[in-house]
Amino acid sequence: MLEIEEERSQCLAEITEDNQTSGCRRQWDNITCWPEAQVGAVVVKPCPKYFRFLTTFLGNVSRNCTSQGWTDVYPAPYAVACGYDSNSTPGEEQTAFYGTVKTGYTIGHTLSLIALTAAMIILCLFRKLHCTRNYIHMHLFMSFIMRAIAVFIKDVILFESGEPEHCFVSSVGCKAMMVFFQYCVMANFFWLLVEGLYLHTLLVISFFSERKYFWWYILIGWGAPSVFITAWTVVRIYFFNVGCWEEIIETPIWWIIKTPILVSILVNFILFICIIRILVQKLHSPDVGHNETSQYSRLAKSTLLLIPLFGIHYIMFAFFPDNFKAEVKLVFELVVGSFQGFVVAVLYCFLNGEVQAELKRKWRRWHLERFLGSDMKYHHPSLGSNGTNFSTQISMLTKCSPKTRRCSSFQAEFSLV
Repeated sequence: MLEIEEERSQCLAEITEDNQTSGCRRQWDNITCWPEAQVGAVVVKPCPKYFRFLTTFLGNVSRNCTSQGWTDVYPAPYAVACGYDSNSTPGEEQTAFYGTVKTGYTIGHTLSLIALTAAMIILCLFRKLHCTRNYIHMHLFMSFIMRAIAVFIKDVILFESGEPEHCFVSSVGCKAMMVFFQYCVMANFFWLLVEGLYLHTLLVISFFSERKYFWWYILIGWGAPSVFITAWTVVRIYFFNVGCWEEIIETPIWWIIKTPILVSILVNFILFICIIRILVQKLHSPDVGHNETSQYSRLAKSTLLLIPLFGIHYIMFAFFPDNFKAEVKLVFELVVGSFQGFVVAVLYCFLNGEVQAELKRKWRRWHLERFLGSDMKYHHPSLGSNGTNFSTQISMLTKCSPKTRRCSSFQAEFSLV
């Protein structure tokens, strides 16, 4: 519907500038814009683009310019000429399919939101888990959370009423919501890229300042998307300010968003291949045992762990046209992709060895303090005589060198292996 409105506005604007006095003048017939023509000319136009949503066959329509004006469209009507069969019910089938997809990704984002929120709470509360690696995980978790929230807000605004007229919603709030949605999606992809950059840096560079690199990661994860989304917003305002900006049309404007996302997917895939190659080399080093079954098992587990963290599954359809296997692509990217946050939270928080050890330690400490009682120090003064209480001794951590921390940081990524 937005395409019709855009073509109508452009056609009517050109009609006012048309100075032709003979022949047939430019005309808008509520579907197609017919250009000016001389008497006797036959004008052939392709079927309107929006018929691609109704049929796979797109033919042509034609009109003759006579001394009496334009003739009727031939073949008539448009539906016949453009291959639309009114007896079939593709619209109902598509509506049911889109409804199923919407239900699927709503469930996925809900599970992801719950799991990611719990993971964020755990990583924030326990000081022992505070390190550069987990800080990056937390930013990735936050990008998943923001993406899920943006999806819910978008669906409420656009589809809550269940009416197709949402396409004509053009309020500032609706457009601001779409800007926020596009920012959250792009930020999520860029934080997946940051995860790949950080892990590759750990493997390749012997010594580097994690604090300095961390601020570069922040700039990439949150700053770079804001630049592209700002550019996209400005271009939409001045050149294609139609509707609520929710439509995806293959125009140069859409590539402002699509190109950075495709680049991040491609770079992450290259980093993924490089990391797997490095892991293979390490597994075949003399220091590692020669049990081939164990080596391939560890490599397989490491690969599976990296796939959701890097978003490697997006590479399958990233560089194909949007109309290539559209239904399969929708299911794969929207439904399957909605569970990515849940999988990442489970693998890199709930099943992480450091997190589990810290949770068990806190649980044992709570039980021990409950067993001993809060007034234990009054019965045993010697516990506090050396300047540290009993609970402090339990939670005492051993400091290690930066090199040791970097090694343990990489090992923690594969604590499941």
